[in-house]
Parts: sequence; C-alpha cells; structure tokens
Amino acid sequence: MPDREDKPVTALAFDFGIRHIGTAVGQTLTGTGRPLVVLKARDGQPDWLALSNLLDEWRPAVLLVGLPLNMDDSESEFSARARKFARRLHGRFGLPVKMVDERLSTREAKERDGALRKNSRSRDSRASYRKEPVDNLAAQVILEAWLADRDCGRAP
Repeated sequence: MPDREDKPVTALAFDFGIRHIGTAVGQTLTGTGRPLVVLKARDGQPDWLALSNLLDEWRPAVLLVGLPLNMDDSESEFSARARKFARRLHGRFGLPVKMVDERLSTREAKERDGALRKNSRSRDSRASYRKEPVDNLAAQVILEAWLADRDCGRAP
C-alpha cells in the first residue's frame, strides 16, 4: 500500500489582493497547475460563496496563499493581510493552509501574460492589467513554486 506522502494531493492557490484574488488549481501527481478565475474582492474580502463553490468543485486537500515578502525576507503590512486571509480560509473551511513565498510572482505572471498576448491575435497586447488582471496567473506561479518545493513531477 502506498505511503500517505505518495498519495496525490490537490491544491488550490490564492494570490491575495485588496481588489482581486487570483486562483489556480494543481496536483502533486503531475506536478502541474493551471490558472482558474480572478475573484473580485472588497478591501481584501472575497465573495465567500464564490470561493466556497471553487472548493466544492475542486475538493483540494490543501490551500496555498502567497506571502508577499520584501526582497530582504522581511514582512510588510501586506504580508499581515495575506496571513489574515489565510487564517480566515482555515477558519471558514477547516482545510490546512500553507503560506508560499510569492516574491516576483506578479512579475512572472505579467511576463507569461505578455507571451500569451503576443501569441494570440484575439487579445489586445496593450490591455490594462486593471481591466484584465493577471492574479490567476500569479496564483499559478505560487502553486508551481509549492509543487517545485515538494519535488513533484520529477522522475525518480
């Protein structure tokens, strides 16, 4: 019988923000993730029903929240808000929540989005990130960092 550690784990990742919260889903079997929706938020408060529906749909075993650290590893006021969001997730849904270093995730997300826009004639390459946020791509970056730390998807 396989070890509990070898059992595939589905994770739902969040890129916390004041106006938008990006989401992504992935699992340890393949070590991959994909962006989902960007939830609207009001002062960091998501639509809890929409978030609950995501959990019902994907049935994750763990939730990941990006921790916005400064480049010197120190925490900021925004780090405290992300931690508060993580505590609320755990309190509402009872699932384990892990904080994941998200430094430069938005930058990586914008680079990915730029590549997508360049390769797609249907998207305006000059679109505003305010109108078309990349928070779901940032959540995917956060998820992939967690998967990489677990050495998921690597050949033995």
